[in-house]
Amino acid sequence: MNPEAGPRRTRILVVDDQKNVRATTALILAHRGYEVAEAGGGDEALSLLPAGGFDLVLTDLRMEPVDGLGVLKRAAELAPGIQVVLMTAYGTIDGAVEAMRLGAADYVQKPFKPEELLVRLERAIERRRLIREVGAWAGEFHERFGVHAIIGHSPAMRDLLVKVGRVAAGDATILVTGESGTGKELVARAIHAGSPRAARPFVAVNCAAITETLLESELFGHAKGSFTGAVKARVGLFEEADGGSLLIDEIAETSPGFQAKLLRALQESEIRRVGESENVQVDVRVIAATNRDLRREVAAKRFREDLFYRLNVVPLRVPPLRERTEDIPLLARHFLDRYNARTGSSRVLTDAAIGRLMTHSFPGNVRELENAVEQAAALAETDRLGPADFPLDGVEPREPATEESGPLALVVETAERRAIETALRRHHADLLAAGRDLGIHPTTLWRKMKKLGLSTPGSPDRG
Repeated sequence: MNPEAGPRRTRILVVDDQKNVRATTALILAHRGYEVAEAGGGDEALSLLPAGGFDLVLTDLRMEPVDGLGVLKRAAELAPGIQVVLMTAYGTIDGAVEAMRLGAADYVQKPFKPEELLVRLERAIERRRLIREVGAWAGEFHERFGVHAIIGHSPAMRDLLVKVGRVAAGDATILVTGESGTGKELVARAIHAGSPRAARPFVAVNCAAITETLLESELFGHAKGSFTGAVKARVGLFEEADGGSLLIDEIAETSPGFQAKLLRALQESEIRRVGESENVQVDVRVIAATNRDLRREVAAKRFREDLFYRLNVVPLRVPPLRERTEDIPLLARHFLDRYNARTGSSRVLTDAAIGRLMTHSFPGNVRELENAVEQAAALAETDRLGPADFPLDGVEPREPATEESGPLALVVETAERRAIETALRRHHADLLAAGRDLGIHPTTLWRKMKKLGLSTPGSPDRG
């Protein structure tokens, strides 16, 4: 791929405290057609970023007093959307792996061949182009769907939002899966808001919060005197949602008996109130959600297979936060902005606080992150929130890649495993697409998977 076409050339800032290395690198890039500026250190780079109009920063990792990680942590704030590629010498690759976790586009190990450097830079520039497209699309998505709480520019969220946009206009039943706290209800609301049913009610019920006996009454309604406590007739949620959408959350928590009644309601588009003999026609789009693997539930005879296939017409998976760590700064600032608006405060997140959040695994996902930000903002002694303000309920953060964290080979292997697993999930185990995403040949990817003990679908074509 060549530098961006058109009247404006791609602008790259080369940062290195060794003048000869910096000048040679700048010459290679200028020869390729890029517009290049130089900075002799991290502090100079940060002073140039706000008004420089740069698309990419190529920075050495080890510099004083501001190193490459310092440049990376401030770059997104000073120049939103900018991509950062690290140059690292042998022995500092652990720091580069940590930089990748913190959002760096890539890293290249010194000494590097010019073509290797150019390939990595071109890939980072393509990533910037995609992020711009996603940002524009996300703005259009929020404008159209009116759901501003779905935040993220990561590839995982881009894929999800594209699917939401496609399925919203239809009327098919949808199964939303994902871990607790990922935002499954927000996705369901977005689908409803973008559908022809948007003017009609959106109704949600959490099956885990209601006993089986009451759940049937809650959804289908009941006649007066149909059971103890039924002092008057009641319309159920299916009828309340008539013409609109009904979210049945935690669907896996229901019993086989209830599942049979729900299946009939979906197949026949009619329900029967508890204690009545007449059926009632309903026009409802059902969106089911669960944090369990329903296929496993079916295999274990805990969930009806026929209902699973009736619900799984359009499956949507909401990724956990650990698969989209690049969205953590956006989400954290969003939650803090909301807190400030509500309380009249002026709290801000320091770079160190963002770094602390990005090294945490967040088993509670977005909900845990929101709670962490709210708690920190409420208890902090100053307006500047630092790492100490985020104890994160005593849960240990993801182990950062440092010299003290273990052998270098283990650090690199762990990073490779996570990157490969994420790419395979994103592309549904398509080795060709996953390899393209990772920048390696599918055969190389297959070999790495085999070495790491990951499931391999068979040797790919060598093409």
